[in-house]
Order: sequence, then C-alpha cells, then structure tokens
Amino acid sequence: MVVHRKTGEIEHRVFKDIVDYFGDGDVFVMNDTKVFPARLYGNKEKTGAKIEVFLLRELNQDLRLWDVLVDPARKIRVGNKLYFGDSDLVAEVIDNTTSRGRTIRFLFDGTDEEFYKTIDTLGETPILKEWIDRKVEAEDRERYQTIFAQNVGAVAAPTAGLHFTPHLLKRLELKGVEVTPITLHVGLGTFRQVDVEDLTKHKMDSENYSIPEKTVELVNEAIDNKKRVVSVGTTSLKTIESSVTANNRLKASSGWTDKFIIPPYEFKIANSLITNFHLPESTLLMTASAFGGYDLVMKAYQEAIKEKYRFFSYGDAMLIL
Repeated sequence: MVVHRKTGEIEHRVFKDIVDYFGDGDVFVMNDTKVFPARLYGNKEKTGAKIEVFLLRELNQDLRLWDVLVDPARKIRVGNKLYFGDSDLVAEVIDNTTSRGRTIRFLFDGTDEEFYKTIDTLGETPILKEWIDRKVEAEDRERYQTIFAQNVGAVAAPTAGLHFTPHLLKRLELKGVEVTPITLHVGLGTFRQVDVEDLTKHKMDSENYSIPEKTVELVNEAIDNKKRVVSVGTTSLKTIESSVTANNRLKASSGWTDKFIIPPYEFKIANSLITNFHLPESTLLMTASAFGGYDLVMKAYQEAIKEKYRFFSYGDAMLIL
C-alpha cells in the first residue's frame, strides 16, 4: 500500500513497484541488526524443572550480566541456578526486574568468543510464535533475517527490511538510490502493548544503536538537496530521530535510545517511511500514525482490512510518502 500524505490518496501496489517512487539522490536508511538465537532452555538446580530463558540484552560483558525473561517465572527466584544442556554453561539469578524479568549472571570458564559460541549453539531462533504456529526449524536462523543483517544483537528482525531482495536493491541502485545502514538492536519492548491512558507515561525499553559517519553524509546531502530520506522501518526511524543536530541534520553517534514517537511529532530527518501493518495499541502503530497523520493512517488501515492485507511482523508493507 502507498499512502500519500499531501493528497490523502491510497494506492494498492506490489512491493517491487517501490522503485517507481524514488530516483537519483534519494537515500534509504535500513537497520542492519542481526537476530541471534536468544531463546535458551535450561534446568533448575535440584528440581530439574525445565525453564525457558529469553535473552533480552547484555548488561555487562565482563561480568556476563544479562537482562532476561523466564518462563515459568513463578519457579525462578533470586539465588537459583540454571544449567544448560551438557555444556559448561550455568546461570545464577541475581535480581528480579519485572514479573517475568530477571537479571542473571552466566558462570562460564572460557573466553568471550567461546561464551558467545556456546550461546549460539544452545540458543533457538526467537521467531514470533504468536504468529507462526510451528516449532522452530534450523533454517530459521537464516530465514528470520533481513538481507541487510550484519551486526548481531537483536531478539527480533526489523520486519520492514524483510521485504527487500538483492534483485530489488539492484534496481534501486540503477535508479541512483543510495542504501545505507544504521544499527538498532531490536528488543521485545518494541512489541509491548501500551497499557496506559496517558501515552507520555509509557516507558520504552532502551535499545542499543549506532549511526555511522557514512550514513550521516548521505542523509544530510539528501536533506540539503531536498531529496527523499526513506526510513526502512520504525526502528530506523526511531534511531535517526534520536540523533539530530540543532539545525535538524543527522549526526553520527552510538549508545542507547528509549525514544517513543507519538502524535503530534515533527520529524527532522525522514520524509518517507516503509513499515508493516501493526497491532492495535502498539508503539509501532503510534509511531506510524505520528508519521502519516492519525486520521489518514486509520483510513489506510480500514482500507487494508477491506482489501485483505496481511498484518503484523510477517505481513504486507505500507509506504508513506
């Protein structure tokens, strides 16, 4: 679906037609994060109870501290130890963070490289089971990645990027379009429903990001030349809007962002957005509404339902111009 903000026009196209809307000097900003096998299964000491441990983010590399979700949470208390398979990997629970959240410290006698390799071997690809009703397969490690995936650290793929193919990228390149990366390691907080009336009171989880100098140069040149700056996904959008200079240009930076974009919001960098159709009451839908305008995006969603578009992470895409 193509949504034109100026006219309110809505078009129905297939994704490869995206090349018709862009040309020489336009820039696509895409997220090159790579999903890692974040779902582990361990056994509780003494009882041997099977516990799912979902790795959210690394808090301290030297101490091997991680922010995780555990299931069933009622069985896991501070001080408990978990053993993973036949490996030398053990984890100790050192804090409670939320009802299902825990801080754990991995106990592992080996190098950092050996530690990450062990996680990679034991871990399972965190495909979104809510929308795919099957067991995880070995092929998911490659299938649940965008073609841009380079930097390991996400627990979910930046789904707008899943629509792109090498052939489509080549066609964009032939039209003079630049495709350039940022990194934002997507966390589960991105998908958490908002359950407060006052949106300003919703607290986003912090996610690690990086914006390289080359991307800054291409984006700022496009802004100066009044070209299109296309954010491929709300993760890219949040990242570039988190690093803006006083004169509304992109700047190179890295760190953590908990930016939550809701209407009304004046976008400084991107003037086009590619995004999927999102869940009600999600931060992603609110960000898309801020970009496209609430009334127009709601109209587009009604049109999408009528035309039987596929929604959510594995569904169809919307281009907002």
